[in-house]
Amino acid sequence: MSERSHNTWRQQVRLLPAHIILLLGGLTMVFPFVWQVMMSLSTNPEIQSVPPQFLPATPQWNNYVDVFARMPFLSQFWTSLLITVIRTGAQLLLCSMAGYAFARMQFRGRNVLFGLLLAILMIPSQAFLITQYQIVKGMGLLETPWGIVLPGLFSAFGTFLMRQAFMSLPKELEEAARLDGCNPWQVFWKVMLPLTKPSLFAVAITTVLWSWNDLLWPLIVTTRETNMPLSVGIATFAGQHQADWNLMMAASVMAMAPIFALFFAMQRKVIEGLATSGLKG
Repeated sequence: MSERSHNTWRQQVRLLPAHIILLLGGLTMVFPFVWQVMMSLSTNPEIQSVPPQFLPATPQWNNYVDVFARMPFLSQFWTSLLITVIRTGAQLLLCSMAGYAFARMQFRGRNVLFGLLLAILMIPSQAFLITQYQIVKGMGLLETPWGIVLPGLFSAFGTFLMRQAFMSLPKELEEAARLDGCNPWQVFWKVMLPLTKPSLFAVAITTVLWSWNDLLWPLIVTTRETNMPLSVGIATFAGQHQADWNLMMAASVMAMAPIFALFFAMQRKVIEGLATSGLKG
């Protein structure tokens, strides 16, 4: 064996523990999802067997069909989709406008207002539930998608993320746009906002994940199955049919599938947006 080959072999041996750690980490992350899929294809006795039975003897594909017969899955899916789309669109617009104002516009009390905005992140969301419920009830929006959407139209985290993105852009862009005759709205909409696409993707995907998985607030404002989003519907389904773990797992797999597909399709843009948005304070 030549000296060069020997050195290459030694380098590969040194990297082996790191590869093993990465492999074990990946398996640890994937295993719960794989087990969930296996349980969705099993019978209840197989799920509750001791010792646990990982692979079903015969895959029960009819579990996925039975979900539609036992719960209003489609109506809950469309409710979740509507809520997610409205929240995401509203946060992209409002958070980008607020982030641009805090980053680029000079007005009295700007830093104080931004500090108060960041203080919202330090307060548990549960502290606002009673007040939010009273407002939504007073507006007559209980049992409606708008009642679920209303508290999530704006995000302090999304505003902070967009402010960081706008602060990282050079001021010469704004000056050049003003010299070309752009008004403040055109500078924001046509010049600055398109340059923050990575951060917009980051805000969008985090809002989608949060909205799709939101449980506590929709559970408070909806009581009818047909008005619930999927997160509440599956939780209620588990409470109504405690023994049907296989159906609950099948419903969870179908609810997770679109979010998994969206996240894996946009993960590179999300990581890029989160990495580039926090460079400057």
